Amino acid sequence: MKQEDFESCIHYLTGLPKETEWVEWKQNFVKPEDIGEYISALSNAAALHGKNAGYLIWGIEDSTRKIVGTSFKPKTEKEKGQELENWLSTQLVPRIDFQIIEGVIEGLSVVLFQIQPAAYQPVRFKDAEFIRVGSYKKRLRDHPEKERALWTLFAKEPFENGIAAPNVDSDAVISLLDYTKYFRLVSAPLPDNRQAILDKLMAEKVIVQRSADRYDITNGGAILYAAKLEAFDRLSRKAVRVIIYDGVNRTKTKREQTGGRGYAVGFEGLIKYINDQLPQNEMIGQALRREVRTYPEIAIRELVANALIHQDFNVTGTGPTVEIFDDRMEITNPGTPLIDPLRFIDEPPRSRNEILAAMMRRMNMCEERGSGIDKVISNIEIFQLPAPDFRVTASHTVAVMFGPREFGEMDKEDRIRACYQHSCLLYVSGKTMTNTTLRKRLGIDDKNYPMASRIISDTIEARLIKAHTQSGESKRYAKYVPFWA
Repeated sequence: MKQEDFESCIHYLTGLPKETEWVEWKQNFVKPEDIGEYISALSNAAALHGKNAGYLIWGIEDSTRKIVGTSFKPKTEKEKGQELENWLSTQLVPRIDFQIIEGVIEGLSVVLFQIQPAAYQPVRFKDAEFIRVGSYKKRLRDHPEKERALWTLFAKEPFENGIAAPNVDSDAVISLLDYTKYFRLVSAPLPDNRQAILDKLMAEKVIVQRSADRYDITNGGAILYAAKLEAFDRLSRKAVRVIIYDGVNRTKTKREQTGGRGYAVGFEGLIKYINDQLPQNEMIGQALRREVRTYPEIAIRELVANALIHQDFNVTGTGPTVEIFDDRMEITNPGTPLIDPLRFIDEPPRSRNEILAAMMRRMNMCEERGSGIDKVISNIEIFQLPAPDFRVTASHTVAVMFGPREFGEMDKEDRIRACYQHSCLLYVSGKTMTNTTLRKRLGIDDKNYPMASRIISDTIEARLIKAHTQSGESKRYAKYVPFWA
């Protein structure tokens, strides 16, 4: 922050009413525990009052608002062997951005903590959330009306509109965001001057202007277009991790890579890296031999894009993960789905992050209509792979693609899942499943049609498919549709 901006900020704040809940005044050092609690309280209060930041200030007399100076030097203080700033950051959940600015006004030392407002959940210090009530710091749980108001506020505010980097200048915007790749992705010419670039980024709500040369970078802008995600502290854990294992379990890791760029600017590189880790199979067609990857690239693209788009950013400490085993690939994202996994194929997608989803679809990174899962299933069938499995844990969603497996190696659940997904895929294409289509899907010889009939019976018993109303008496030629049709 420039000296003139620092002075302007302090003079503005000293002119506010004394009961301002998002500003706290101190003269000299207070315990690190108290500072952490104030950061929590001021962050939550700033969110509740719709402010771009909360402020904790040293060197100002509380009763008179006169500048009296301070001996507190936060950048040289330590707590439990760590720098104070780093220690405070590690105790906050979720980790929020706060800037420490030390300056001199009227020849006296003044210290300013500029604190990011809470977003999506109250900010906790250690084991408790705090809030300001008038000029007092209180535990949030003791003021349920304020806690309810905060959660109501969080429910209304999309993740993408939150602030990833507050109050940065145009130089920081240009360095933190890969703006050249942004213009390529949206198929727009790169402007020949800085202001036109900033104007376009503001129009797209990648950044929000605060003053003449000060901007907020939004969560949506940072998560999509960051040159380095690690530059945005609270988003750095949302980078995609790709882990390759030696074998079929997590005992031995061969290599691990964490993506460093925003989802949009790094997407093609991510998909290429995943593909490069996969084994190849040799296929012979029309007298020509060619190498193909184990899994269809279009399926990988759709499942990875879905993991990015549909994740719950409120689940802290974890991000999307791609794990590659010898016999399968697991793509995991934080958060449980908003629709039943059994309906992934036919129902329109619902996302917590609609702005993010719309922008990625606009850049052709995922399916425009539908969830793209029908495209995943279709290409997996073309590759004659086992049906993918969609699993939901307490706080995550997992999509599993299996490597090549002979029909005899599939268990009953594998076969039922394949039968159900095959019926769904045909139904959304205006067709119906029969014994014949299922035999073709699973590579069952025509003479073994009773085997396909057994799988169909098992899937009916599992209440995943039902006989079509127009089916005839013969099971060999009967038609079947999903249970929801």
